[in-house]
Amino acid sequence: MLTIMLLLASNAFMTFAWYRHLKHRSAPVLEVIVVSWLIAFGEYCFQIPANRIGYGRFTGYQLKIIQECLTLSVFVVFAYFYLGETIRWNYAISFLCIFLAVLFGFWGTALRQRTASPKSSLFQVQRIIPVPR
Repeated sequence: MLTIMLLLASNAFMTFAWYRHLKHRSAPVLEVIVVSWLIAFGEYCFQIPANRIGYGRFTGYQLKIIQECLTLSVFVVFAYFYLGETIRWNYAISFLCIFLAVLFGFWGTALRQRTASPKSSLFQVQRIIPVPR
């Protein structure tokens, strides 16, 4: 669950970095690039730990599938509330197809995860941030 929450936070930063400027089209492009890059740094601060913690419990492919699913979910909320765009039926059907692809990507893994011995989150965090002894 920690992996999912970190990926969700990561996507919030990245969506804001990529699309925030659409409401500020008069801003100079160079300024938009620099500000977006600074916002994107926050994305990396969540994305890298999420992938480090999640890899092993999930495959690399599954981490990417989760990432893309969350990207769409975050973007739908962002586009509706920040950009003021409504979701059309064809967008909803497109997203549904992608979510079905996510289910297909995880098909058959639930049983393997239940039988595998789970690693503790503390151990995984210590692998990322070594604790001095």
